[in-house]
Amino acid sequence: MFERELRAMQKAARDAETKIKEVYATAFAVEIKSDASPVTAADQGADALIREELHQSFPAYAFLTEESADTPSRLHNDHVFIVDPLDGTKEFVARNGEFTTNIALAYQHKIVVGVINVPLKDVLYYAIKGQGAYKLESGKKPVRIFVSKRIGDHLRVLTSRSFFTDQEKALIDKNKSHFESITPLGAALKFCAIAEGAADLSYRMSGGTKEWDVAAGDLILSEAGGVMRKPDGTSYAYNRADVYNREGYILANDEKNVLL
Repeated sequence: MFERELRAMQKAARDAETKIKEVYATAFAVEIKSDASPVTAADQGADALIREELHQSFPAYAFLTEESADTPSRLHNDHVFIVDPLDGTKEFVARNGEFTTNIALAYQHKIVVGVINVPLKDVLYYAIKGQGAYKLESGKKPVRIFVSKRIGDHLRVLTSRSFFTDQEKALIDKNKSHFESITPLGAALKFCAIAEGAADLSYRMSGGTKEWDVAAGDLILSEAGGVMRKPDGTSYAYNRADVYNREGYILANDEKNVLL
């Protein structure tokens, strides 16, 4: 189930990669949106392309995307594509390569397909609910990925490269005796790194992220054996009226490592 949607989402992400790279190679302009976040022609062009492709294949499905006007009618649709065409615009502007395209499909408020493409790495991560998480590198066959087995100590922690807060620093300092390393990393790459066993834990305690930042990563991480949790231990539903992840979240390779 959902294999057809997965194929369409993978193609849309790859096609968006071409658009993103075209802009990346130019002296692109940066605008500031009403929420003070940056936006470029890469964000807008990739958003339009993904919406057009997926709508052609699934005209009855609704959309929630970062660069398009929200429509309340999506709340009454069982199927909703949740899209961040360029997650990590600040990293895109900084030209450090740490940005992704995130496409998720929510069915009745749960994520059932997730795709994260890394344009400058030629690698794509994906999952279908109940079927495991996979890493697909250009020219290779997909490889199933799993979280690490580290529990309690020698944990490798990832922080946001551009949005690291004092609250997160305090939480890390409180638990630093458990940590082997603390490394900044941009965008949804944190989900991918934990899902493939390259890191173990990440805190995001501020409420500034939205559904499209985390939806695809949530499924990929959980299908690899990890967890995404609010600070109170519960999970997020998707296709909400309020798209902000206001409580923040913790990403971990194992429930036991949610150190609060």
